[in-house]
Amino acid sequence: MSEKTTPQNNEATGPVHDVAVLGGGSFGTAMAKVLGENGHRVHFWMRAGAQAREIRTTGINSRYMPGIELTGDIQPTTNLADAVSKAEIVLVAIPSKAFRAVIRENCDKFRDDQIVVSLTKGIEEYGFKLMSEILQEEIPRCRIGVLSGPNLAAEIVGRDLTATVIAAKDPDVRRAVQDLLGCEYFRVYANVDVYGVELAGALKNIYAIVAGLASALEMGENAKAMLITRGLAEMSRFAVSLGANPMTFMGLAGVGDLIVTCTSPKSRNFRVGYAVGQGQKLDDAVAELGQVAEGIYTLKLVKEKAEAIGIYMPLVRGLYEILYGSASIKAVINSLMMSVQNSDVEFILPRTITQ
Repeated sequence: MSEKTTPQNNEATGPVHDVAVLGGGSFGTAMAKVLGENGHRVHFWMRAGAQAREIRTTGINSRYMPGIELTGDIQPTTNLADAVSKAEIVLVAIPSKAFRAVIRENCDKFRDDQIVVSLTKGIEEYGFKLMSEILQEEIPRCRIGVLSGPNLAAEIVGRDLTATVIAAKDPDVRRAVQDLLGCEYFRVYANVDVYGVELAGALKNIYAIVAGLASALEMGENAKAMLITRGLAEMSRFAVSLGANPMTFMGLAGVGDLIVTCTSPKSRNFRVGYAVGQGQKLDDAVAELGQVAEGIYTLKLVKEKAEAIGIYMPLVRGLYEILYGSASIKAVINSLMMSVQNSDVEFILPRTITQ
């Protein structure tokens, strides 16, 4: 990254860098805020002109972060080509359903060796592709990374202590992102397991919905702990079968992210599960949320993939039957409690026993 000027009105004292943040949702806004406070120049792209004008004139993204002021050199824009062309590093926070379309439409705007980091926790419907795989296919000349972890956007913008993980094969990518985002309240740890870190971030959204259901049903703390830890066993079993490193799931991107999304009403997926648990229809719960809950889409894809490759995922199957089938929540819970009592910790007993 090239050095420019030193910020005069910010606590940061390092070199200023040009960074593009693509996506004006809650997490894109949170990362733009961190970057701005760290003294960097942020080219903040979003589709809606009214949203860009509001941020430009008031410093607030009222739809996603009402009452939160964005400070520093943040330049909202609806011109993606301009944002990318000016940036040394690009952070992509576009919902998974639109991710490939936006990148493909603008693939010629990215430069050779430009660092591009996905912030999106989701899976593409066709081909079961993660966002980093889409980036590799659409802009292979760029250096790719993934940012994931227990990162509730509402807490980050409030400057609450938070840690995340940058996963990339290239050590320069890892160092660059650590230098850009690291500050007194935001810690950035490194990992080389791009697939595992990214898949963990997508899978945990499913179990956050399950946890929301459990909370709405006023299940005890023992039951909630059981669901979270069985969810961890289930997601790690699935991910490792696809090539992820099992140790990734013991870190921030795995168990860390799972805990925060399964225990906090600030989690969008938790809120959807809670609403369904209180008797709302899924479509109504999503409409009331007003934002993307990636776990709803991920659930269908993971269920199909697990069945195709023969991976035992009772929580995924049970949640699918509740949301998309005719099964009652209590019937599914009873079914789960009557299932085989298998291995506690994944990968300790032979696979033939754990299933």
